[in-house]
Amino acid sequence: MPTDPSLPVRRNVFEDLSGTPSSSSSNPYDLLIQACEDDATQIQSRYQTHRSARNTKQKTELLSPDFPGFSIDPVLHKLVNEPQDPNSIDTRHCLVFWARPPEHLRLLISTIQEQLRDATPRLWLMPLGSLHMTALEITHSVSASEIDSLVSTLQAKIPHITDYTDTHRARLVKPMLSYDSSALALSFVPAAGEGMGGRREKEADGYTYHHLRRDLYEICTKTGVTIASRYTVPSAHLTIGRFITQQDIARDGEQGQVDGLKVQKLVERIEEINAWLEREYWPIEGYGIALGGEWTVGDEKGLDCRRGTVWYGGGETIRLGKGF
Repeated sequence: MPTDPSLPVRRNVFEDLSGTPSSSSSNPYDLLIQACEDDATQIQSRYQTHRSARNTKQKTELLSPDFPGFSIDPVLHKLVNEPQDPNSIDTRHCLVFWARPPEHLRLLISTIQEQLRDATPRLWLMPLGSLHMTALEITHSVSASEIDSLVSTLQAKIPHITDYTDTHRARLVKPMLSYDSSALALSFVPAAGEGMGGRREKEADGYTYHHLRRDLYEICTKTGVTIASRYTVPSAHLTIGRFITQQDIARDGEQGQVDGLKVQKLVERIEEINAWLEREYWPIEGYGIALGGEWTVGDEKGLDCRRGTVWYGGGETIRLGKGF
């Protein structure tokens, strides 16, 4: 296991595990919708398959006797542990459209973060005010001047894009912790008529979060910008914590060695939280959904067009859209 502070980074590949074949379409979100016959139930199934398969794969890797330790982001590690060092800066500028979670989700995430802290006391927690889900990433890890150029090209459409969720409402349900060796996230799947309780017609869920992502991609590319996103996999997630040290899983008195029992304790805590989420916050036929168990994107705030060093919830807002 690598030791602090010079920690190698093992990149987690953004692999689509939903079973959707690769596409040469100009819009990468089209293929899944077509493969699912534009059916919300099938789209939800692909999102669920992806996150379940990914958790299973990550669990196997973490519990392997050969697990070398967490994948530590050296930039965040320095920002947290050496904030006075003039070299502790993030130079990776990005341009994104974020969905901001409403208060009831922020409260749920706060509870989950505290539960995780029992197993990983040194876990870096995303500040509640910085929580976000990336609906569309235009680009990442470039210079500020490159972002200036992209913003100039997009400028006229930014109000339309950030207000888009006011008229195109996509609902997410079934919160679950997703994880890998670098971070933990609260993930959702597109709704498919669950817990309607007479509030809306079931057909309203026909416009899913994947449709929203498709539309945002289409609107932005029509302005002439080239989208250089890291991932288009079927996932709807908010990062809630990152691993910034190996200390929580190190063997006592044996620097540089992973304690498999401590890793197992962490995985068990994640699975306990997921069982609790499913029991308390997933839809139950005839009973609706508990507050915190669903999220209609755009609730409280529209999309947040954000630029700058946004990796850990930072950066600056160009425009915040209208919420409902």
